[in-house]
Amino acid sequence: MASGNLALGIFFLSQTVLGLLGNSALLCCFIIADLTGIRAKPTDLIVKHLTWANITVLLVKGIPQTIAAFGQTYFLGDVSCKLVFYFHRVARGVSLGSTCLLSVIQAITISPSNSIWAQVKVRAPRIIGPSLGLCWALYLLVNSFIVMTVTDMRDKGNLTEFRQFVYCLVVKLSKQSYIVHLVLLTFSDVICLGLMMWASSSMVLILLRHKQRVQHIRRFTSSGASPETKATQSILTLVSSFVVLYGTSVILILYFPFQDGTDAWLGNAGVAMSACFPALSPFLLIRYYTRDFTLYVTSK
Repeated sequence: MASGNLALGIFFLSQTVLGLLGNSALLCCFIIADLTGIRAKPTDLIVKHLTWANITVLLVKGIPQTIAAFGQTYFLGDVSCKLVFYFHRVARGVSLGSTCLLSVIQAITISPSNSIWAQVKVRAPRIIGPSLGLCWALYLLVNSFIVMTVTDMRDKGNLTEFRQFVYCLVVKLSKQSYIVHLVLLTFSDVICLGLMMWASSSMVLILLRHKQRVQHIRRFTSSGASPETKATQSILTLVSSFVVLYGTSVILILYFPFQDGTDAWLGNAGVAMSACFPALSPFLLIRYYTRDFTLYVTSK
């Protein structure tokens, strides 16, 4: 085995294991909260769906990618290839949609009572469940065409136009079909990214204005950053990582049909970038839930 393939296999294995541990720990926080009677927040349901979507992304692409990097190529059949690509795209979309919904709900929740979102704030918790259901249904439907374009490596001799995606084959489409599929794949991603950037920008502005209003009555006993500054930094970190990682993933998806050859590097890079946020996001979220559990325990 080449040293490059070995390093790649170790990278995918580490990324998958780390992400699964982080998301499992986040699920454990919810289980502990339910058992101890900690009051659930409206956004908890969103984070639960986000966590399950992240786990699905890491499982359906991380494990096959690791196996392929260690030298096994013909280990998936036709049905397995279709399911892997389909559920990866669905889970990736739900992860994106859930993060977008989380940002929007948070922006509405912290908006001032005299803002245009005051009336929406009361109804916001009731729209979370239907919004998540719509998100799952949308991505299950939009990505259904994947089952017609993906097949296994053993079918290579029966195809004249295809792209090899490490361990599966993607059938080449006509220009018209490709444009339709491209619009379906990227339109929802662009909308979600735009909404999340808007929501996060709104939260940053609200927090900065709040900081300015209370600055004349707040006296800090240390040189540390204010709570508003820390919250703003957390929002910017989450949004920046999301936009950079998913934006890069979208660019690689768009570039894939124009690349000749086996596209092994492109496939590996695309999977690595699309799995980065699912692997890292639980560590950005888990501190809030462990803090709530700590406060509950210390108050008993």
